Amino acid sequence: MNREELVFYTRTLLLQPDRDDFAALVRRAHPSDLTDVLRQATPGKVAALLLLLEPRVRAALFAHFDAERQDQLICALPRKAVSELFEHLPADDRADLFNRLDTATRPELLASLQRAEREDILRLSAYQEGTVGAATTSDFVAVSADMSVADALAHLRTQDADSETIYVLYVLDEQQRLRGTVSLRSLVVAEPQVPLSALMQTEPVFVRAGWPVAQAVALIRRYDLLAVPVINGGERMIGIVTVDDAMDLDKEHDANQLARFGGAATTGGNDLDVTRTPLRRLFTVRLFWLAMLTVFGIITSTFVAAQEELLSSVIVLAAFIAPIVDMGGNTGSQSATLVIRSMALGELGMGWRHVWFVVRRELPVAAGLGVTIAVLEAVLAFFSKGVGGDVLMVVGLSMLVCTALGGVIGALLPFAARRIGADPATLSSPLITSIMDLLGVFIYFGFAWLLLADQLRGVAS
Repeated sequence: MNREELVFYTRTLLLQPDRDDFAALVRRAHPSDLTDVLRQATPGKVAALLLLLEPRVRAALFAHFDAERQDQLICALPRKAVSELFEHLPADDRADLFNRLDTATRPELLASLQRAEREDILRLSAYQEGTVGAATTSDFVAVSADMSVADALAHLRTQDADSETIYVLYVLDEQQRLRGTVSLRSLVVAEPQVPLSALMQTEPVFVRAGWPVAQAVALIRRYDLLAVPVINGGERMIGIVTVDDAMDLDKEHDANQLARFGGAATTGGNDLDVTRTPLRRLFTVRLFWLAMLTVFGIITSTFVAAQEELLSSVIVLAAFIAPIVDMGGNTGSQSATLVIRSMALGELGMGWRHVWFVVRRELPVAAGLGVTIAVLEAVLAFFSKGVGGDVLMVVGLSMLVCTALGGVIGALLPFAARRIGADPATLSSPLITSIMDLLGVFIYFGFAWLLLADQLRGVAS
């Protein structure tokens, strides 16, 4: 079914709801495409369509709406339908949805659920947002090591309807501690009487519930996992983080990194969204960054103003302030972006060997860039402004040092941020640029006072 047909049938059903026709449409269309089309309709009309579906099918479709739309639909659905949603939603999705409910609604909802579901929601929703535990689903297949292959396959047939993934089975002991994993492929090709203890991988990759969720994403990517098991503080397995959830988290993380590196980060989470964030919040958050950068600008401009004697004597120096200080910031932003990317991919850690590796890689590149840009700047300055050799020396050396220093500082700042427990992306591009602006004017006028001292004394006399 193409999009034009999907839009036509969906609009028809919104005007004239029909249980059988909508159920058939849900079977034919991909849930992501259908929810995307339904975003154009009012929550009340979408809720009316959802009520035509069986509870399990309704929950499967509901899970594909974004968080904002889910919250709208929860308000439009009757209480019984909401309870049915929580019975059939994946464990991680219902824990996230529960955390978004207002405190007055939660007790009534919990009272309507069975004990196992209630305890599962409370356990998973207790983890802080941004941790592995908050992204964990408890829908996985657990087996014991003394089972045979035939027993495990029989057990699997009773569990697959409620499990996020059946391609890996998790071997647990009586205390729910993880002892190993068995792939579905191993079960299919093995003899029925073989015990799982002979097939299982005894040292599986796992994550802890309290770790940052980025570590789970990194491990899934590194080891090409369909899911990674999650262990709590009592060494018990509480669930898994699946690859599809990891992809969603990684996408959200990349968007947040971009906002932070661009100087649009908030200090309390909930990064800005130009389509949904209130205008007042957009103003206040961006004002925080710009006000802080203004302080750097005032310090820089105060120092430049103090060089009145130098600038009045060699007025052409003023023409080169902007390109020199800007180059340091631009180079620093490039280096910081590359390091932050490698950190996000798990390629760089916090050990000194990683720091030294980056320094060894960045130094020759930064030095080469500095020399090249310095020569280019000097040549362009000579032909465009006809300045003398002494000024060209000041401009060239300043450009070399600012470019090289910007690259090294930009590469090291993300490590400094991680060392103090901050997100490297909060060292936004505007902040790096402002730091290099300040250092750049010190370097530029330092060389000017050093190399033009004789000329200044001649003017003074």
